[in-house]
Amino acid sequence: MAAPAWYSGSVGLSALVRSLGGALDDYRKLRRGFHWDTPRPAEWPEASNAVPDRPTTLGWARMEPVRSLRWALQKGMLMPFTEVMAHPKVEGEEWVQELHRPVILASNHTSHADTPLLLYALGDRVRERTVVAAAADYFYSRRVIGFLTSLWLNTFPFARTGGPQEVLNRSSQLLKSGWNLLVFPEGTRSDTGALQEFRPGVGHLATENRVDVIPMHVRGAHRIMPKGRNVPLPAQATVRIGKPLKVGEGETSRSFAERVEKAVHELADGAESAQVTGSWIDRWQATAPRKTRR
Repeated sequence: MAAPAWYSGSVGLSALVRSLGGALDDYRKLRRGFHWDTPRPAEWPEASNAVPDRPTTLGWARMEPVRSLRWALQKGMLMPFTEVMAHPKVEGEEWVQELHRPVILASNHTSHADTPLLLYALGDRVRERTVVAAAADYFYSRRVIGFLTSLWLNTFPFARTGGPQEVLNRSSQLLKSGWNLLVFPEGTRSDTGALQEFRPGVGHLATENRVDVIPMHVRGAHRIMPKGRNVPLPAQATVRIGKPLKVGEGETSRSFAERVEKAVHELADGAESAQVTGSWIDRWQATAPRKTRR
């Protein structure tokens, strides 16, 4: 059988051009079929990675030179601004001036102003070694906001939904690395300013890591920036700090969390008993200089 002539169109350059044209037509049909140029239907789920990103504690925020930059930002801007806006009154500051080992700082939560007020109440050394748990779904849904929040306040993403084990493990790693942990056991800001029920996670962290919990209460932050407002307004604020709570022998995480909640309630009610705020001797001993090895 004779081979087809080169000018017949079945071989050579003509066949190559025809094949490329067919491939281009197939691509156009495929593109129209997938509707790449049209919006996603509302009933479709949100686009996401096939494999979710591994949770992180954002360790870069606790490394140099970021730590030095944050110290300068807080001392030069955040603390003066907090002083001007709230003129905070701090009661029981002796408990957070010198800490000899990592602790959990547990406070009520009514406003975004809570964190600056609580950091204001801490001693410089304690503030520099404190990590703030921030809602992952609120502050870290946008990369830029999450970056600025971690730089400004030394936060790490704390998931409020889903399995708690990974979050608790990362929190334990921070405590074991020598960082204090500021948490809001209510889980979210109060709409009315009243205390909400505490979640048991604070008890689990304390019992698993055998660390003390310092109860704290902020009054007045709800007037500065209530939930739903984005601009702060000047208002007087008070931060009360209670005596550190130790996990009892054989005490369960849930019962200890209830004891922490009770202590915060008593601080909110203005209790002055030695069981809540400590005796004057206890407060004096808490300010003793840290012992160093020679």
